[in-house]
Amino acid sequence: MAPFSKAMSVSYDGPPTADAKVFRGNIDSEWTVGNVPNGGYVLALVLEACIRYQAATAHRDPIHLTAYFLQATSIAPFEVHVRAVKRGRGYTNLTADLIQQNKTRITTHLIFGTLEHPRLLPPSPYARRLPLYVHPSAAAKTRMVRPWRFRPHVKWAADRQLQAQNRADSATRTSSITIGGGGLVWGAWFELTDADERITPTAIPFLADIFVNLPSLMPRDQRNGYVPAEIWYPTMSLSIEFKAPIPLPSARHAARTVGLYHTGMFWGEPQGRHDAYVEIWTAPANIGEGTERDGWRDEQFCLATATQMALMLPMEVNAGRAKYDAPATEAKAKL
Repeated sequence: MAPFSKAMSVSYDGPPTADAKVFRGNIDSEWTVGNVPNGGYVLALVLEACIRYQAATAHRDPIHLTAYFLQATSIAPFEVHVRAVKRGRGYTNLTADLIQQNKTRITTHLIFGTLEHPRLLPPSPYARRLPLYVHPSAAAKTRMVRPWRFRPHVKWAADRQLQAQNRADSATRTSSITIGGGGLVWGAWFELTDADERITPTAIPFLADIFVNLPSLMPRDQRNGYVPAEIWYPTMSLSIEFKAPIPLPSARHAARTVGLYHTGMFWGEPQGRHDAYVEIWTAPANIGEGTERDGWRDEQFCLATATQMALMLPMEVNAGRAKYDAPATEAKAKL
């Protein structure tokens, strides 16, 4: 049981000049959704291995990551196999596979380079602005109802004005004469609560996977009878683009809090397949702390964007993964 930064432990003990490297670690039993490790947390372990792989090169910053989740991971030892596909002047392309019990569970392609601040920022009228309404100092902590074992290490404050846009009587609802529009939205300030924690590039995949899925945002009469608490939302694919370097902690930027914004547009078959778009923003303060002052919004910027394809499965499927928690034996490896 460990805070996020402690749960990010990976090690490499091979030759320092090897082109393909194998990193090893153990998935922490607390960073799970029910019995299955959170997909963003496990992807963060892959990214941590790749950051270490690139540490001595000119391209130390993750720029882009695409991951395919081939099979659910388990609370067990893992290996991350990292290999350079191409090293160029501006970018390095890597592949990285997370392997457990001799099976590839996640396969990824990553681009590393040098991350700079974007040019399209306030006060430009074309700049994307912080999409949350309330300053963290005035935000009320929201109860987490998801089956997250890592809840002791995190908290969030959902943006109620964004949630109001999902009501049936909201002006954002569509009709037969509407062009575009539709979908559902969610946003929140999200904080790693352990005092020594820091938002780092490694945390971005985890943060990109923290949101309320589109089906759970639907009004009750639109859910086709399902109960959100009885549903597991496994990720099938996740792509992340890193937009800006993470700023040092200061009076303008919190050390362990970010703003999260999510939109979902489409939901259908098979298996309740649905989409998610997520933005990760800097925060001016931790939840319930700091002071709102003029111009605080213009000082915040987007750290990363992510798109995801997820499914809806009964929580019984998640619960059945408990059999993988014990160390693998030859018999279990055949399951």
